[in-house]
Formats: sequence, structure tokens, C-alpha cells
Amino acid sequence: MGSSSPTVEIFAIGNELLLGEVVDTNTSWLCRLLTGLGGKVGRAALLPDDVEAIRSELEGALRRRPDLVFTTGGLGPTEDDRTLIAVALATGRPLEEHPQALRMVAARYQALAAAGYVASPELTPPRRKMALLPQGAVPLANPVGVAPGVLLPLEPTPLICLPGVPEEMKAIVQGALAPYLQSRFGRAGFAELRMLVDCGDESRLAPLLEEIRRQLPQVYIKSRARAFGPGVRLRIYFSATASTPEEAQALIEKARCRLEEQLAKAGIASEILSRED
Repeated sequence: MGSSSPTVEIFAIGNELLLGEVVDTNTSWLCRLLTGLGGKVGRAALLPDDVEAIRSELEGALRRRPDLVFTTGGLGPTEDDRTLIAVALATGRPLEEHPQALRMVAARYQALAAAGYVASPELTPPRRKMALLPQGAVPLANPVGVAPGVLLPLEPTPLICLPGVPEEMKAIVQGALAPYLQSRFGRAGFAELRMLVDCGDESRLAPLLEEIRRQLPQVYIKSRARAFGPGVRLRIYFSATASTPEEAQALIEKARCRLEEQLAKAGIASEILSRED
């Protein structure tokens, strides 16, 4: 890629996002991940399940020539899952049944039927639809759901299409897609953590955070103030990238432990937040 900061565009697809029925957490997660890997997200948009709308945005992205384009949503078995139709039209790569993708879908339904989650493993037309990929695409194994992710390795702008269910999207990015991201960014491990501290004065935390930054420059650490006053608790955000997710997590844990030691010395209580908080 031509710059030290690869450029990325992200399109989250689904009528439910635009109706406000579902909150788009996928884009924020991808932004944190890709920024942490050294990328620069230059554009992100919410799109309806409309082929022409998706096609128009993708054609615009291909004209802008970012280093990567991500889509999330619209890969499922129903009629309104239309992302790959739009990709095929925007790229001139017609949809065709991909043998490997079909094997992935078949294996998932076999497992689901064996577990009693679906009545039959039969590859019905809606199920086979999830194996229709743009010509030249590579399926990405989905260990959580059924629909494979899709990598269309166009140059200079590859397209990566991911499911809209956050657990599926993350599992593909951290699993099947990780080697490709490492080849594009030089690393593919990302970890993050949020901490809540019993302190309403960000200036009191500043020297403690600066000490952690000095000790562990590989870790991004930032306090986030929302208000002043008694009972206010500040959030601390950590993120790190490395060659593997395990190495990135180890850096985060080291930073967390050191900060907790500093907070304890200062008489400041803290707690770790779940990913949903």
C-alpha cells in the first residue's frame, strides 16, 4: 500500500440501523481495531438494504481508492440480504456458487441439525444463497454463525464483507481474516480494555497515566471525562496492537496491573468494565 497509514472506508448495512432499532456497534469496533493497527478510517456510513444505494456507495469508494473497504450486514439467507448483489454490480464480478463456501454452509447446518437447533441440514435455496459469492472472492469461515465472510481481493481496493451480527463479525476478523490483515498492516493482534475509577478530577489521573505511557509506549491509554462533581467516576480506555491477539492482550494486562498499583497508592478505587459497558 502506498502510505504509512492505510486508508479504510466502512459501510454498515441494514434497514434496522437506519430505523434506530439496532445500534451499529460494528463500525465503532472496526474503527478502534483498524486505527490500532495503524490504519486511518476516512469514511463510515449507514446504508439501507437497497441494492442501488449500496452499489452507489461502493462505486464511490472504488473511485476514491482507499486501501480497504469493509461492509457489515446483508450476508444472510433472506431476500433483504443484498450486500453481495450490490458488490457484484459495483465490481463487475457476477455472483457464482463457491464450492468452498457451500461446504462451509453445509457443515454449519449439519452441526446445527445434530445439536437440534434446526430441523434439517438440507441445503435449501435460501441456505445455498449464502454460498453465492462475487467471482474471484475468497470465503472467510464463520465459527459463530452460518454466512461466510467474503474477501474480494481487488487492487488497489480489496473489499471485505462481514456479517452484521457483532459476535460473528468479530470472530471472522479475529480468526479467518487475521492473516490477511497482518499482511496488509504488518500486525494483526488487537486488544482493548475499559476501567472505571473513583475519581472525578482528570488532572489528578494525568501524571499516573503519563507514567504508564512512558513505561509501555505500545499501549494507548486515555482518560475520558464526562463531568465534574462528587460521585463522578472517570473511564480509562486502553488499547494495544501486536503480532497476535495474545501479545496485544498481554500488553493490556501489564498496563492495567501497573495502573492499578499506582491508583492503589493514590487511594483511588477502580473496576474493570465489561465490553458492553
